[in-house]
Amino acid sequence: MARRALKLASLATAAAATTGFYLYGNKHLDPNDFGVVRVGRAFATTAVITFDYLTSLRSVSRGTEEYESVKSQVHLRSAERLRDLCCANRGTFIKVGQHLGALDYLLPEEYTRTLKVLHSQAPQSSRQEIEQVILEDLGKGINELFISFEDAPLGAASLAQVHKAVLHDGRTVAVKVQHPKVQTQSSKDILLMEVLVSAVKQIFPDFEFMWLVEESKKNLPLELDFLNEGRNAEKVAHMLRKFDFLKIPKIYWELSTKRVLFMEFMEGGQVNDKAYMERNCINVNEISYNLGKMYSEMIFVNGFVHCDPHPGNVLVKKCPSTGKTHIILLDHGLYQVLSENFRLDYCRLWQALIKSDMKRVQKYSRRLGAGDLYPLFACMLTARSWESVNRGIDRLPVTKQEDVEIRTNAAMYLPQITKLLNSVPRQMLLLLKTNDLLRGIESALQTRASASSFLNMSRCCIRAVSTGAKEHMSARIQMHLDVEDLAGPNHCCSVLRWKWNSNSLLNLLTLCSQMGSSPFPNTNITFFLRGGQS
Repeated sequence: MARRALKLASLATAAAATTGFYLYGNKHLDPNDFGVVRVGRAFATTAVITFDYLTSLRSVSRGTEEYESVKSQVHLRSAERLRDLCCANRGTFIKVGQHLGALDYLLPEEYTRTLKVLHSQAPQSSRQEIEQVILEDLGKGINELFISFEDAPLGAASLAQVHKAVLHDGRTVAVKVQHPKVQTQSSKDILLMEVLVSAVKQIFPDFEFMWLVEESKKNLPLELDFLNEGRNAEKVAHMLRKFDFLKIPKIYWELSTKRVLFMEFMEGGQVNDKAYMERNCINVNEISYNLGKMYSEMIFVNGFVHCDPHPGNVLVKKCPSTGKTHIILLDHGLYQVLSENFRLDYCRLWQALIKSDMKRVQKYSRRLGAGDLYPLFACMLTARSWESVNRGIDRLPVTKQEDVEIRTNAAMYLPQITKLLNSVPRQMLLLLKTNDLLRGIESALQTRASASSFLNMSRCCIRAVSTGAKEHMSARIQMHLDVEDLAGPNHCCSVLRWKWNSNSLLNLLTLCSQMGSSPFPNTNITFFLRGGQS
């Protein structure tokens, strides 16, 4: 097996080297334009990583301290090689690397710590490349569209970069422009990743990362459509309009295309920048609470979730005139829509976790695909030890020792974790990423797992479950009974008795009445249960 991996590494490296010599003297060609170079890099890196694991761990006994030490070193070397591959191939590779880097408590720390730099070290496109995209999509160049245009981007990401500019009508805008080659390379990159993941699984059967490829295949086309991003921004702004602390940039549709998005310009400090908050007298506890409140509403109530809350996409700013602190939510390309059944089961699971109701934790974990691995699933969701889950995550603060234990377990239970990630509904995958990104912000602000955050989460869960129950009961009543079509109360009573017994009916109608949705608003409930005999 090791010989096969070495042979693969040699062939891939030779292919990449041959092409590299050809391109070396030609400064006008970008190696990334050539598929063979990108494929060669990817195959060579994958083969070297595979060979390193096979040979380095073969000579040490599993379960010993030496084995864990050597494994950690291999994890780190492999993560650095993967990071370098992502930076070299750019685009989709950086996007996938960022996803992996966000999975704290789910992947070995050597990987998450190393890949986190991809959030801040994405390569930039030149002004010439940016202007070419703008010209192709809008038919006008930078000088025709803007009074001023800052060449240095405000931020560069895997798929695009954002520039500050001023339109001829005086509006200051943020212009998001897609990197020129991402669109054409993305589908090929995903196919390449699929081949590589399948190949590695042949050597390491426990290597279960096809979920990541499938998620990228599904989400990438949506993220590359900036008109879809604009629609998401407007939809979530409407859904969360009651939160006056939340600001979402307005979209300027008349100038936007699938590759160029014009938005209202907003600025502030990154949400994890505690020094910025101290300088501007911003209360970190208020920010953490409002961020949790906003995401609880998205996840548990609306089922429409912004899934990329890394610090560069969440800004904070204090309004000079009112003194009120605002959260500015950016980058609306990646959202997860939760089905009603999934959302309600997820609500009930979190209710059970907060109450330490282990019977219901098991029940709803199984319903969400965790099977016998439900204890591990509960730990993954909460980033807490199983002991803390049993004793009460809302009562026990996270200790440094527990945090280290969870991170260590991520490496120890990697095969089981990847098995879980392959078995849970696909809706869960982005939620896990989102949870970890939000926990990272809380950790930076030192506000993690406060009592108020659990209280707010619990309120949202209760509201979501009660609303779901109300809608379900209304639907059942409407399905089996149309009062207007019935001859009279005696007939009505007989139909109701056919469907439910008297006790369950009394409970149902009483609950409906309390919720303000009784199907018989002006009728005495007891009258029905007595068959119309007053």
